[in-house]
Amino acid sequence: MRELKLMKGNEAIAEAAVRYGVDGYFGYPITPQSEVMETLMAMRPWETTGMVVLQAESEVASINMLYGGAGAGKRVMTSSSSPGISLMQEGISYIAGAELPCVIVNVVRGGPGLGTIQPSQSDYFQSVKGGGHGDYKLIVLAPSSVQEMADFVGLAFELAFKYRNPAMILSDGVIGQMMEKVEFDEYKPRWTDEEVVKNNPWGTMGKTPDRERNIITSLHLQAHEQEAQNIKLQAKYKEIQEKEVRYEEFMCEDAEYLMVAFGSAARIAKKSVEMARAKGIKAGLLRPITLFPFPFKEIDAFSDRVKGILVPELNAGQMVEDVKLAVNGKVKVEHYGRMGGMIFSPDEVENALEELIIGG
Repeated sequence: MRELKLMKGNEAIAEAAVRYGVDGYFGYPITPQSEVMETLMAMRPWETTGMVVLQAESEVASINMLYGGAGAGKRVMTSSSSPGISLMQEGISYIAGAELPCVIVNVVRGGPGLGTIQPSQSDYFQSVKGGGHGDYKLIVLAPSSVQEMADFVGLAFELAFKYRNPAMILSDGVIGQMMEKVEFDEYKPRWTDEEVVKNNPWGTMGKTPDRERNIITSLHLQAHEQEAQNIKLQAKYKEIQEKEVRYEEFMCEDAEYLMVAFGSAARIAKKSVEMARAKGIKAGLLRPITLFPFPFKEIDAFSDRVKGILVPELNAGQMVEDVKLAVNGKVKVEHYGRMGGMIFSPDEVENALEELIIGG
């Protein structure tokens, strides 16, 4: 039986983590995501489920704690906001290179630099293009509701362990701080040590009479060995792109104009579509749920039947580049954005559709 609660998006992340049977959370407070750790501390799951909750001395420490926990086959996660995620990039690259599953939550704030504590979507490039060094990818999920903040915790862990790859939930200060009703599943027990060994035979659980020790590393000193590892990773990313694309369509059946937006921008764009329809403009919305893998083929399919595409984002123009790649010049694509923590209104987005796409 699912339980109904009214809570913030950040609180929903914490609640969902405990209910999913996460083994450990390691993080550091930064606005606008601090409620994730605060909620976990208030829940005291170490007393009920045995889950470890630890405030590390820094974001650098917390991501390396994830490296160790994930290496032992445990379900571990962290959360932060933009500058904190930047500090984690070296560790994220190591985790991706070592093919370890974990979940990272980014509740994005305005930048660049220390920026503001207001919401933004300016970490898209960092998240989907590989913010750290080397050729690697994260699985990236973009929630647009508090319910999805909760639901995507379990989905992120399932995808992370399925592909032995770190997964990111890319949210922002709007979704993190807003309150909505959320339905939760019942509590799942944490894996026992025996289940961890059974489910994750690659983990570093030590040598026993019936099990050889595993070595996990992202270090390959010989160039041909590093290339072989890169080829293996690229094949995995291709499989993820082929099998795990997720997206949502809204009023797209007869759309002559398309909006493509993710996260909080998609919530606003949905209202803008309704406003355009009220004026007789046949608009629709495609919301990418997975930012990697990105719905290239699905967006390309619209290029043969729409007159133009508007990409509203709370940034200077980032996802719009992938939309342009998807349609390959077959239809007009324009970006409309606000930056630094400013949020556009449905009226502004609808006006941008008329000015940039229809009248442009």
